[in-house]
Amino acid sequence: KLFFKLQKFQPDIFVGGGDPLLAHVSFLYNKPYLAFEDTESAKLILKSYKNIAANILTPESYFNSLGNKHIRYRGNHELAYLHSKFFKPDPSVLNCLHVRPSERYAIIRFVSWDASHDIGITGLGYDQKVKLVRELSEHLKVFVSGEGELPDEIKAFKINIPPELMHSALFYACLYIGEGATMASECALIGTPAIYINPLNAGIIKEEEEAGILFHHTSYIKISDTALRIILDPESKNNCVQSASKFLSTKINVTDFWCWFIENYPESSFIMKSNPEYQLKFK
Repeated sequence: KLFFKLQKFQPDIFVGGGDPLLAHVSFLYNKPYLAFEDTESAKLILKSYKNIAANILTPESYFNSLGNKHIRYRGNHELAYLHSKFFKPDPSVLNCLHVRPSERYAIIRFVSWDASHDIGITGLGYDQKVKLVRELSEHLKVFVSGEGELPDEIKAFKINIPPELMHSALFYACLYIGEGATMASECALIGTPAIYINPLNAGIIKEEEEAGILFHHTSYIKISDTALRIILDPESKNNCVQSASKFLSTKINVTDFWCWFIENYPESSFIMKSNPEYQLKFK
C-alpha cells in the first residue's frame, strides 16, 4: 500500500524510526532511508532494515556499534519534542485530572508486552500491580495508564485525559512508575522523578540513571521503597528538576539537528562522519 501511494508523491528521501516497511519501500524506489533508532533490544527489527538504511542515527549512549552507517548524536528521541523550545506544559490538564494545583499525584503505566522486542519478557504480576497502586494511593492521588486490560481492582484509577495532554500530566506529577522506557525517559527529561520497572535496559536509560534523573528497578521491594522515599521527600521534585536541567545542558537541540541533517543529506552525513563535534552548533 505504501509503495503504491508514494507513486504520486515520489519522495527523494525516506525518514523514520527503525522501520522495515519504510526501509523496504525505499529500496524499491532506490532512495536513501535514514533510520532513527534507540532500542537496543529490537534486534529483529534492526536486522530487517540495517543493510538497507543509508544512515542509522542513534543517541550517543546507544550500547552497540552499527558500523560505518552509524551516526551518534548528543541527545535522545524524546528531546525532539520535549526540548524547552517546543514543549510548554498545559496547566489545564489539572482540571481534567480533577486535582488542585498544590495537590500531588503519581502516574503508573503498564504495557501490554506484545512488542517484538518484548518476547519472553514480563513485568509486574496481577497482584503486584494491585498492591502497588493501593500502597501509593494511601499517600497521594494515583492515575494508571495501561496498554492492555487493567486488573479489575484498579480500573477506577485509570487516567482519562486527551492524549495530547499526557506530557503535561507527566510534567506536573511528583512521581512516575512504569514499564515503558519511552515514558520513563520523558519524565527524566522534564524533571519528574521516574522509576523504570522493565527488565530490558537501553543506553538512554542507563545514561539517565547515572545522571540521577531516573531509577531502574525490577524488584517489587525496591520499586516500592524508592517510590515511598520519593513521595515522602518534599524536595524530590525540585532536586529532579535541577538534575534534569544539568543533564540537558550537555545535550543538543535534537529537532534542529535532525532537520539540518535531513535537509542537507548526504553532505550532512559526510560532515558528521568527519567531524562529529559539528553537532554542537545545535546546542
